[in-house]
Amino acid sequence: MEIHIPTPLRTYTGKQETVSVEGATVAEGLAALVAVHPAMQQHLFTAEGKLRSFVNVYLNDDDVRYLPNKEDSPVSATDELTIIPSIAGGCCR
Repeated sequence: MEIHIPTPLRTYTGKQETVSVEGATVAEGLAALVAVHPAMQQHLFTAEGKLRSFVNVYLNDDDVRYLPNKEDSPVSATDELTIIPSIAGGCCR
């Protein structure tokens, strides 16, 4: 499958926009990404190994958090994962 990497995290994937990995589930695909690009671990997962709350992952067009099997959702070689970090900010008056 292909994993689309957001611009702020491309530093940790050698500037790659998309990384090809193998896996039978979303979790396996993310684990394969981290195996190839270990610096991604701290940006995607907590110390307990859970996906960080501010990291949104989409399987094709579906938010993984709302899929019945969440990160254990099955994937095929033609599926795409997209990582979208939440961005906070604003300005004071």
